[in-house]
Amino acid sequence: MKLVNTLNGYAFKITFIAGLAFFWLLATGNFTAHAQGSSLDEFWSLAEFTELNERQKQTSDNFAKRVSADAIKIDRALKPVKIAVIYPGKQASDYWRRSLSSFEARLAEIGLPYEIGSFFSGSSSYVGNQAQLITESLKNDPDYLVFTLDALRHKPIVQRLIARGRPKVILQNITTPLKAWRDRQPFLYVGFDHVTGTELLIDYYKKRLGTKKNFAILFGPRGYVSRARGNTFLQAYSDPDSMNLKASYYVGYDRQKSRDAAERILDENPNLDFIYACSTDIALGAIDAIESRNRQANVITNGWGGGSDELVAILKGELEVTVMRMNDDNGVAMAEAIVLDQSGKSAEIPIVFSGEFAVVSKENSEEDINELKARAFRYSK
Repeated sequence: MKLVNTLNGYAFKITFIAGLAFFWLLATGNFTAHAQGSSLDEFWSLAEFTELNERQKQTSDNFAKRVSADAIKIDRALKPVKIAVIYPGKQASDYWRRSLSSFEARLAEIGLPYEIGSFFSGSSSYVGNQAQLITESLKNDPDYLVFTLDALRHKPIVQRLIARGRPKVILQNITTPLKAWRDRQPFLYVGFDHVTGTELLIDYYKKRLGTKKNFAILFGPRGYVSRARGNTFLQAYSDPDSMNLKASYYVGYDRQKSRDAAERILDENPNLDFIYACSTDIALGAIDAIESRNRQANVITNGWGGGSDELVAILKGELEVTVMRMNDDNGVAMAEAIVLDQSGKSAEIPIVFSGEFAVVSKENSEEDINELKARAFRYSK
């Protein structure tokens, strides 16, 4: 099995906390039909960013070797660090739980004393919820804040944090630097490049089914991840002449809404070939719908991320394929970046760390999958 390396690149005042309240916007509603495309022009791709930052490539390569290697215990005492982690962890995907587990395990192996305050929310697109959690996390005056940037409405919040310089911001699950921030980027972008993973699924579907097959897309919440995973697929696979895109819905990271939308799609499209799912929860909902309509013989779907639930579904023959992240590398990368920073070696930290993928399908044996699990989940058993 081939691993695909996506490493192409590289005390708060009360007035600040009060200012976050302005961005408390709440998301509501059920699934929305006929999702419309929007670009990723606000971001540099990994390749673009590397081209603009010559040092990034070598720094990234060296850092990747550090992440994949065994931990090196520190040989001198360093002061304890305080870290706040805000994750949209209330999902079927185990990415976020494993990220935190591998992060802490690597810090402990290295021997860096630390204190972590973790906050788990629902969808990261719920800006009000995210702003409240940031406010709560800042009460402990952390040295580092680990956050995600799914909705661009989060941008003013993160921008204020970067401008203040404390805490240092690690943006998780995003590997494409924001153009508007130019040379005032966060401490680290870390994750698995959504476009690269999606391109692997595009290749799989084209080889497995050919082109111009009838399909539907189930997006997550409106935001960066849905655009990177969903619009990338849409632009590459849809064919205007054959009108092979039959439906698209925003369903959030919600299994039941995904099932409801998929059942509607299946009822209205007897000749559908596959449903492209943008996340684990969505894939599980699509599987539920396909089974409820007895369409297993002629409709397939994919996962995205390759967590435990997806791998079980592949072994049971319910899920056709997924792109599996070498999951724990993201937590290891955060730990190594903080240790380097605390050791006065910040020049060795890339701006972007993007981990590796493996394509896993029903063609893979249980032995194959167990080998990948040992690599991907080396800390988060």
